[in-house]
Amino acid sequence: MTQRAKVDGQPAFVLHAHPYSETSLLIDLFSRDHGRVAVLARGARRPRSLMRGILQAFQPLEVGWAGRGEVHTLIRAEWQGGQAPLSGKALFCGYYLNELLINLLPRQDPHSHLFAIYGETLRRFAGGAHESDLRCFERALLQELGYGLTLATDVDGQPVDEQAAYAYEIERGPVRLAAAGASPLAVSGRTLTDLARADFSDPRSLAEAKQLMRVLIGHYTGGKALASRRIFRELQELS
Repeated sequence: MTQRAKVDGQPAFVLHAHPYSETSLLIDLFSRDHGRVAVLARGARRPRSLMRGILQAFQPLEVGWAGRGEVHTLIRAEWQGGQAPLSGKALFCGYYLNELLINLLPRQDPHSHLFAIYGETLRRFAGGAHESDLRCFERALLQELGYGLTLATDVDGQPVDEQAAYAYEIERGPVRLAAAGASPLAVSGRTLTDLARADFSDPRSLAEAKQLMRVLIGHYTGGKALASRRIFRELQELS
């Protein structure tokens, strides 16, 4: 018989929650020491439930759970404060981060460093979301999952030349080109070095890094369309 697990005092964020029965919620948590965990919050939808107003996305929590199998029972959740609510563009960027984690991060796979980066990114979003923050998080996520980008050298082991043009080959690295290409994976050497040092002050580097990361994430998610990206694009078109 599988031993009943019990965890308490665990920092966590809600990634996603949806109704389960008439009174409960099934929640996807991102925890510091246990990674992504599924928990059942019994009675959390009842009007007088103490958890009803606590289990919100993008807010730091301290939680406890117990149980066997893939879905555990949430036994405690306390709001830790210190995080301003997200709104507007920052809110959609937050949902984008959550979708990335849900689609790429395996369950029960601890990533404490990524957890710290996620929390810091949300705090930065509270002051205004910037594309550079998204690129940094995407790069950190791929690195944590073992899909780290090769940015300092090309596939031949030569240092990346900022003045040269490259095609980035997935799971190999940059291939130097004789001239700039039109491929979604075509980038300048400057973009590769800027991505390595998280410097997106050059608009070209920011635009090329966005396209490169989009193709890479599409590859590792199996081409799955992300709802947050689609909704944000539609809202931009309406405005």
